[in-house]
Amino acid sequence: MSSAKSRETRDVIMVNSEETQGAIQFEGVSFTLPSGKALLEDLSLAVHEGETLILLGRSGSGKTTTMKLINRLLDPTRGRVLVEGRATTDWDPIRLRRRIGYVIQEIGLFPHFTVAQNIGLVPRLERWDDDRIRERVDTLLELVGLDPRIFPHRYPQELSGGQRQRVGVARALAADPPIVLLDEPFGALDPITRREIQREFLALQRRLRKTVVFVTHDVREAFFLATRIGLLKDGKILLLGTPTDLLRSQEPEAHSFTACLRDPEPVPGAP
Repeated sequence: MSSAKSRETRDVIMVNSEETQGAIQFEGVSFTLPSGKALLEDLSLAVHEGETLILLGRSGSGKTTTMKLINRLLDPTRGRVLVEGRATTDWDPIRLRRRIGYVIQEIGLFPHFTVAQNIGLVPRLERWDDDRIRERVDTLLELVGLDPRIFPHRYPQELSGGQRQRVGVARALAADPPIVLLDEPFGALDPITRREIQREFLALQRRLRKTVVFVTHDVREAFFLATRIGLLKDGKILLLGTPTDLLRSQEPEAHSFTACLRDPEPVPGAP
């Protein structure tokens, strides 16, 4: 076997030899549509407690499907997904989702709710008392860089895109979930705001140490935020390792992404 082929095989073996224990585990997981099209094939990996696992890949690679299997928006066609040692199919979906914060690119704030009402939604469903909710809202607004004296009574349409995204992160953290899922959360922001929020998110994660699964197709974002990176293509995971492992990989898809690191970032408005 050639040395390049050996390295490629090693990259895949990293997934299959992954430690079996984790806050989230995928055991031979596949997901197939009723049409027969496979969106995910034989995925096995563990997401460790307190780490940030970035799922990196092109559109259609299986990143979002993988994430939706964690909070049971989808159920596996084959294999098992375990959260805190328990198969997702054994969880009550509502209880499971209340233990998992979820942030998406479109944010999904309720327009008729104030910022405080949006952030406090899950705590209220969990029957927290009003004083505890109010204190939690103020704490989270400070954590995400929004003044709690100004923002609680504003509505989403009164906020900038970056402010709405910060509220979305605060809402995901409101009930102090052990796991947070983020599906390309900063993709719609301008480059400057996006970089600012990436820095704030990284500082927040270092402080809170949540178990984070973060979907992106932006390799710079992956390198900036990741503890480990899972590289997907066509529903299969090609590599699971550190950013350095991705740089050293001989896998062609890894080369395609790391080549982007050598390209200058586009300047808004430039020809």
